[in-house]
Amino acid sequence: MQKIISYPISVIYYLCFGFCLAVFHPIQWICLNLFGYQAHKKSVDYLNFCLLRCTNLVGTTYKVTGVDSIPTGVPIIFVANHQSMYDIVAMIWYFRRFHCKFVSKKELGSGIPSVSFNLRHGGSVLIDRKDPKQAIPVIKGLSEYIEKNTRSAVIFPEGTRSKTGKPKEFAQSGLKILCKYAPSAYVVPVSINNSWKMVRYGMFPVGLGDHLTFTAHKALAVKDYKFEELMEITEKTVKEGVNEYKQV
Repeated sequence: MQKIISYPISVIYYLCFGFCLAVFHPIQWICLNLFGYQAHKKSVDYLNFCLLRCTNLVGTTYKVTGVDSIPTGVPIIFVANHQSMYDIVAMIWYFRRFHCKFVSKKELGSGIPSVSFNLRHGGSVLIDRKDPKQAIPVIKGLSEYIEKNTRSAVIFPEGTRSKTGKPKEFAQSGLKILCKYAPSAYVVPVSINNSWKMVRYGMFPVGLGDHLTFTAHKALAVKDYKFEELMEITEKTVKEGVNEYKQV
């Protein structure tokens, strides 16, 4: 029944969602080219605020905890499980003070109004998942960028999103490069719950009445750990905060 009810609501939702993407695309261009990074960053923040408000149309609510405990004035590496595109929308807005930059697949770098423009020009990086060697210098560049500018990188070590919410095995390579070339950074594990339910039927219709939670756990200074230990603690912490993992 919920799926049937969701069809007409989803049409309205996607019209609003698409309108936001279309409107903010030229706004981003103007902000970046006339006023620079800070103005562009603000435009991206408010784009994602509007996209979050669009999800309220389908009854989506959010709870974000732990943000106030994240260190400031240092580079941050957010390590999170991945359930849907709504992970990214929420993190850009709720973690906006940290200037989140993403490691994204190259396919997202073209064809999507606002989203592709931000990925290409906002400091994020695009990798070819079919060519692991290409990803190494790209992620290294992101590491050096957050180290120099005291910003943050977001990485989803599962590689692809979980369609059931149950976390997949974490790959080490991306996080290892980030830690190596951003030695003053802090790793912040983030557990995401229920965003997979937004796309439980695929992209259409949208899931109704979902409560998404984002939990930022205790920050871990890269310099205080051997990488293997840091990786183990981070993966364990993220997964223990995921409801579907707890049920296994």
